[in-house]
Amino acid sequence: MIKSLKSMMSQWRVLLVLSALFLCVLTIAWKLSTLHVLQSDFLKLEGDKRTIRNIPLVAHRGLITDRNGEPLAVSTPVQSIWVDPSKLVDAPDITEALAAALELNPELLANSIASHASAKFLYVKRRLAPADAKKVLDLDLSHVGTQQEYQRFYPQGEVTSHLIGFSNIDDIGQEGLELTYNDWLSGTPGKRQIIQDRRGHIIEELHTIQPAEPGQNLSLSIDFQLQNLAYRSLKAEFITRRAKAASVVVLDVSTGEVLAMVNQPSYNPHNKAELTDFSVLRNRAITDVFEPGSTVKPFTIVAALESALFEPETIIETSPGWMMIGPNEVKDIFNYGTLSLSSVITKSSNIGTSKIAFKIGAEPIRDVLQRAGFGEVPGTSFPGERGGVLPSPRRWSPIETATLSYGYGLSASALQLAIAYSVIADSGIRKPVSLLKLSDEELKQLPRSQVISSAITTQVKAMLETVVDSSRGGSAVDANIPFYKVAGKTGTAHVVGEYGYEDNLHNSFFVGLVPASDPGIVVVVVINEPRGDEHYGGQVAAPVFSQIAAGAMRILNISPDKMPAQNLLSSSAQ
Repeated sequence: MIKSLKSMMSQWRVLLVLSALFLCVLTIAWKLSTLHVLQSDFLKLEGDKRTIRNIPLVAHRGLITDRNGEPLAVSTPVQSIWVDPSKLVDAPDITEALAAALELNPELLANSIASHASAKFLYVKRRLAPADAKKVLDLDLSHVGTQQEYQRFYPQGEVTSHLIGFSNIDDIGQEGLELTYNDWLSGTPGKRQIIQDRRGHIIEELHTIQPAEPGQNLSLSIDFQLQNLAYRSLKAEFITRRAKAASVVVLDVSTGEVLAMVNQPSYNPHNKAELTDFSVLRNRAITDVFEPGSTVKPFTIVAALESALFEPETIIETSPGWMMIGPNEVKDIFNYGTLSLSSVITKSSNIGTSKIAFKIGAEPIRDVLQRAGFGEVPGTSFPGERGGVLPSPRRWSPIETATLSYGYGLSASALQLAIAYSVIADSGIRKPVSLLKLSDEELKQLPRSQVISSAITTQVKAMLETVVDSSRGGSAVDANIPFYKVAGKTGTAHVVGEYGYEDNLHNSFFVGLVPASDPGIVVVVVINEPRGDEHYGGQVAAPVFSQIAAGAMRILNISPDKMPAQNLLSSSAQ
C-alpha cells in the first residue's frame, strides 16, 4: 500500500514537472509567435534604427569657367572627421588618440565633446585630404567616422578673386559670382542607406535612396588670357605708383560682355584667414564710384553737337586759361587760347567745356549722360553693384553747370565708364552689359537702343583719336599701340578729403577704344591716388591701357588698322 502510494506520488511529480515544462514551452512559443507576427513590423523598425542609417550624399558645386572653358572654380572631394559626442564623453582614451591623430589640443577637443554631450554628431576637423582621413580611420576608433564633402578650389587665385569671390566651409557662396549665382551653382544633396555596427562603423552600403545632383556650370564672359594680362599690367603700375587702389575693365563693344575685370589690391581666396583689411574683398570696378573728371567731356561734346549750335570746327576762346564763376575759379593746365570744338577734347580744356555748357545749358549734357548709362545700376546683379550719382537739381547754378561739363559733381564706377564709352564706340547703340558668356541665341535677342546718332559718334571718335596724336598735341601719346589706331580720353580728378578737394590727391583715368576705325573693345583704367610727381591720366593710366590693349589685339586676333607707310607702299607696288 505504501509502495503504491509512493509510486503514485512519483508519477504526479513527473506529470507536474512535465506540465510545467510544457507550459514554459507554450509560453515561449506564444511569445515568439507574438514577436514574429503581432510585433514584427515594430521590432524590425526598432532594430533598423539601431543598425540602418540614412546618410547624406553631398553634391558638388557647379564648375565656373571662362568663355573658352578654362576652369576658374572647381570642387574637389575631401573628407571631414566626425564623432558621436554622446558615446565619447566618457571615453577619454579615444578622445586623446583622436586629438593626437588630428594634431589637435586634447583638452580643447574633450571640452568640445563635453559641451555637445547630448548630440549624436559633431564635426571634429573638416576638409582633410582623403589620405589624411584614412590615417584616422585606420586607428579603428569607436564612434569616429568620416563624411565626404567638397572643397572649392580656385586655380587662378588672386587673378580672378574679385570677380569669382569664394564659398564658405559649408560650400555656400559668400562673395562675388559665387554669391550671385549660389542657387545655380549649388547641387541637390542625395541620400544613401547603410548598416552600422554599435561602434558607428559602416558594415555595408545597402543602396542609394536619392542620388546627389551636382550644381550647374557657369560660363563667364571673361577671357582668362586677357584677364591675366590685365592683372599683371595693373599690378605693376599699382606697385610702381604706390597707389591706394586701381581697376581695369575690358568690354566687348559688339556684345556688351566683360572680357576682363581686375582690381588692386587683390587677395588669395585660399588664404583668407590672415586678412585684416576686408576692403580688399571689394570688386572696386563695380562697387566703388568716383568723380570721373575729364572722361565726361566727350559726352559734353555730344550734347553740343546735338544742339546744332556747334560744329567740330566751331571756335571757342579759352584765354587766359582761367575764369571766375562767382567765387569759384575754373582753370586749364595751360592757356590754350583759341580752340576748335575738336581741340577742346584734344587739350582737355575745362574752360572750353564750361563755355559750351553755359551756351547749351546743363540739362542737355545731363540727358546725354543718362542715355549713356550714368546714374543707373549696370544690372549685372553683382553683390554691392552701384549706379553712382547723376545730379538733377531743380535749378542749376552756374558752377554746377560748369563742373558737370568736365566731370565733377557726379559719380560713376569703372564699369559704368566702360558702358558709356561703348555707346560712342558702337555708333551710338547702347546694350546691356554681361558678366556671363552669351550664346548665339542670346546675342540675337540682345536689346539694342540707338541713344546717340551714329553721325555724331563718328565725329566724336575722330576727336578722341587726336588725344593720342603727338602731332596734334594730344595729352596721352603713351596710349598708342603699334599697328592700331587708338581713340581715347584721359581724366584726372581731385579726391575729396575731410575738408574738401585735396590739392595733392588725385584719381587718374584713361578710357580707350581700339581699333579706332572699328572699335572692338573698350578699356577703362583707373588708378586711385598715385604717389609721386606724376598723376595725370596720360602719364599714369595711359601706359597701362597701351600694354593691355596691345595684348588684347593679339589674344582676340583683331586685324591691324594702322600699317606703316612703307608697308602700304610695298603692298600697292605688288
